Amino acid sequence: MTNALIYLIVMIAVAAVVFLLAALVFGRGEELAPLPPGASPTRLPSEGITADDVRGLKFQQAFRGYKMTEVDWALQRLSAEVETLRARVEELESSEHHRA
Repeated sequence: MTNALIYLIVMIAVAAVVFLLAALVFGRGEELAPLPPGASPTRLPSEGITADDVRGLKFQQAFRGYKMTEVDWALQRLSAEVETLRARVEELESSEHHRA
């Protein structure tokens, strides 16, 4: 009888630990409230985003967030693309301005 009671207590303790770990890792199932329209958790200008704006982006770190290396890689690619496009637009605008 004593062995069965100890076995039951150990099983309950293991189940409690597994439940708590699962709750920490996966959350409790609630959803976050949606952000108001136009709101962003990061800061970017409303228009005229530059490569430096993209490079300067910082995201909040969360327990279950994105991989920082992947976010950094994507931001580097985006900033390079923005820089290239801005230079091309500036080049086209200056050549068009000289023709006029």
